[in-house]
Amino acid sequence: MLLVTCAIILNNQNKVLACQRSANMHLPLKWEFPGGKMEENETAEDCLIREIKEELNIEIQILEQKIANDHHYSDKSIRLIPFICRHLSGEISLKEHKDFRWLDKSNLLDLDWAEADLPILNEYLQANCNQP
Repeated sequence: MLLVTCAIILNNQNKVLACQRSANMHLPLKWEFPGGKMEENETAEDCLIREIKEELNIEIQILEQKIANDHHYSDKSIRLIPFICRHLSGEISLKEHKDFRWLDKSNLLDLDWAEADLPILNEYLQANCNQP
């Protein structure tokens, strides 16, 4: 099983970052929380900070780890490990993704999400339903 981290990144307006996978990636054009595969002897936190810097060129602060989701695609199985994060600095520069959006929580379900991200998104929305 591949260990993969992902970040639910909030900006100063409490909007959530969603990233669209490029056309040549696995699950083309699906939306996801950014992150990536853990390397050997790497913690989930170190992986996430590294991946976000590599893929988006921004700095984040990890606030909280959430419940992981095991998902089985036809060609692989992943354990997606989510974290709530705060955008600290830097302007987003896409290295692998096609597009990104900062969205209010109420608009997140309008996107076509990767299957593994959906339980994480739903849990986040349920846990934060009473917050602006």
